[in-house]
Amino acid sequence: MESCGTAVSCMAAAFLLLLLGLLSSMAQQNELQTGVAGGEVTLNCTGILPDSKLSQDTVVTWKYYDTLLCRIEKRNYWKTPAFIRGGFDIKAPYKQLWMQNLKLSDAGIYTCEYSSHKVRTSLHVFKLTISLDGHFLQNEVPELILMQNSSSPLPDLNIALFDSNNNRVTPELQNKSRQKYIVNLRKLEAMDSGTWVCQVHSDSPLIKQNISFAVKVLGFQNPVLERKYVTVDSTVILSWHLNSQKIRWRKGFTGQLNWKQQESANAHELLNFSVPAQGELLETKKSSIFLFEIPERKPESTIEVRLPKVHFNHSGQYQCQLEYQGRHAQSQIELVVMKVSANPVGPLSRGANMTLTCQVSRPLPPNAYLRWERVNGTKMDIKSSKQREVKLEVNISAAGLWSCHLIEDSERKISLHYHVATGKKDGTSKTTLAGKQDVSVSTVSGHEGTQNEQRLLSREELDD
Repeated sequence: MESCGTAVSCMAAAFLLLLLGLLSSMAQQNELQTGVAGGEVTLNCTGILPDSKLSQDTVVTWKYYDTLLCRIEKRNYWKTPAFIRGGFDIKAPYKQLWMQNLKLSDAGIYTCEYSSHKVRTSLHVFKLTISLDGHFLQNEVPELILMQNSSSPLPDLNIALFDSNNNRVTPELQNKSRQKYIVNLRKLEAMDSGTWVCQVHSDSPLIKQNISFAVKVLGFQNPVLERKYVTVDSTVILSWHLNSQKIRWRKGFTGQLNWKQQESANAHELLNFSVPAQGELLETKKSSIFLFEIPERKPESTIEVRLPKVHFNHSGQYQCQLEYQGRHAQSQIELVVMKVSANPVGPLSRGANMTLTCQVSRPLPPNAYLRWERVNGTKMDIKSSKQREVKLEVNISAAGLWSCHLIEDSERKISLHYHVATGKKDGTSKTTLAGKQDVSVSTVSGHEGTQNEQRLLSREELDD
């Protein structure tokens, strides 16, 4: 090869090579496009003029690798069988290739040719599947499978997940290959229902793809474990609020409400229910082991029972259970009943003693205890129970109004008041009032509370 004769001729040659390279890059363009299986994507024929400005003899073709998909002339539009079967279409006026219902196998090289131009697009397809078709019960763990396909070597992906409240979720990676990633999410709660996002990222090639997917979690809007404190002879309503209407659950499910006094005891079915697909809640009362009612008026998708007069032995575990496709979810309300008594009932004679007993039907949690105190009394009139103690006795010699409080996390949950009267004898057999019990009831569950005021009178004894 001869060297350049002058500096000017060398510069001219260099400029010519640069210009040829630029023209070559303009004639053939390489692009990267990403899509999601089941979705759609539009591939551009970059640089082409709109239909109204194309010359009469302009021919546009689309190819998948070397397979001709379609040929577009000014007045003719010819499609191959591959084009017809593939769910393709052409978008005017810029001859874009519109692909619907993408599949992993659609990944590859698509080329648009017109005049002396070639636009080469590499289509990278992702497929995201979620276990159980995205329909879960609370406390179940979804499994996600992310797959990718491309004409180029598959990149190493970084995956980030965001829940329906746009909070980032750290998945547990179960299996990883360049083609398939399997991850497990955390246990789901009813509030997790909604649209989640899987964010896929790659540095080389540069990819950032957001894939949304729906999650529906059938369950209770109640806490998993709820505790209610009530007194004997009071009225209590136990409610479980389902979220089936809220999340528009379109599939049928069944359930039942069971009761047992202790963890180790046999369970008794109080009622069962069913919700047909797109139907209303149907309930059937099953048990008559004790008196309870099913209120007629209540919010939609609510399981509710009413105990009109609570007995001490009505305490225990009330468990509402859902069943869907052989899987189960449950929410439990623990009912704790309190009562007070005195021995002797009274009246309290001068110099005599009386034992007041405050008792709950079940062991209390570690952060709860019982406490006796005399209203307007001194610190000497206060006595507290020990941890997990279900009965608290106090020996008294002072009359007045005595109160037993159930305290949880430094908050009074319920109180019972017992009025201790005095008795006097003056030789003329004066009649006295004895042993009157005054009860104030406050039932509290979680952050919600209702108060029922009730007054109970013990027998009146006349002293001859």
